[in-house]
Amino acid sequence: MSKFCPIEGLDHLEFYVGNAKQAAAFYSKCFGFTNTAYRGLETGERKTTSYVLAQGDVRLVVSSAMSADHPIAQSVLKHGDTIAIVALEVPDAANAYKQAVERGAIGAIPPTEHEDEHGVLKYSAIRAFGDVLIKFVDRTHYPNNFAPGFVARRSVTTSSVGIRSIDHVVGNVELGAMNHWVEFFVKTMGFDVRMHFDEHTISTEYSALMSKVLQNGNKTIFNINEPAKGRRKSQIDEYLEFHNGPGIQHIGLTTDDIAHTVTQLRQAGVEFLPIPKTYYEGLEDWVREIDVPVEKLAELGILVDRDQDGYLLQLFTKPIGDRPTLFFEIIERHGSRGFGTGNFKSLFVALEREQALRGNL
Repeated sequence: MSKFCPIEGLDHLEFYVGNAKQAAAFYSKCFGFTNTAYRGLETGERKTTSYVLAQGDVRLVVSSAMSADHPIAQSVLKHGDTIAIVALEVPDAANAYKQAVERGAIGAIPPTEHEDEHGVLKYSAIRAFGDVLIKFVDRTHYPNNFAPGFVARRSVTTSSVGIRSIDHVVGNVELGAMNHWVEFFVKTMGFDVRMHFDEHTISTEYSALMSKVLQNGNKTIFNINEPAKGRRKSQIDEYLEFHNGPGIQHIGLTTDDIAHTVTQLRQAGVEFLPIPKTYYEGLEDWVREIDVPVEKLAELGILVDRDQDGYLLQLFTKPIGDRPTLFFEIIERHGSRGFGTGNFKSLFVALEREQALRGNL
């Protein structure tokens, strides 16, 4: 853990969306999240509406604006539904802000304290790539509510699909910008570079990307991608075009039983990238002992990868909105701390197939 900016984990991710009520219903019905808190007209908030959604250790916030000139509305017009705020849990939000700004970060929200009957919530924020904000949240004296102005919801609990935590957050930036933003996270918040994938590792005959994995302490939080030069448009290029600039591409969500989670998600209507059946030919010999039969993996379209520490199971949803931008990864880890290097080729081919259907390859 960084000595000057210790990060204890992800506090929440805030989505800016066109209709927060509908987005909350979507994540509840399709992804098994429970609406635990709300802020809107009924609570006295006149400018925005927000719903807090929880499952396992994951907390999402979906927010929309009440007027066309509000920054949230402007964000949605530019980016579509997007993850606008990555909130990090820290022991001291004022110090995290001070250290980051002194090391070159641009401040967005100076150290702020809000108090109500639940205690005092402290937070601050800096600017990252694109329009993404990194928010520092100190809940030391505010453990029992989401934030001042929010009221707890007593709605019927949604059936969990088994999502436990956020494994990683992936951002896409322009060609040539990856190293700049990697240095930004290292310098301003004390992250370390854990892995680096070049254009030879993640490529097909048509396109490629480069990626670096960042961690603070023993928690991997950020991966940053940039496109590499190729014969055709890469998935990163497509994202940057339709998102109108850099932003968060996908979120990795962990589960202890990926077959159960994916079955529940599919039944709820979540769409996943189709994986060719040929991927599973001889897979049993290659991955050796795993807890899920290969037949079940093939039925659900789950990918497998193994390294020196163990193995992982993973698969990716299709984009969750009309724009081919934000999507989710479902991942089950058994020792492996990698990101499915052995699957990059199959995954890229599947992504390019979807791009071709959209006319964007």
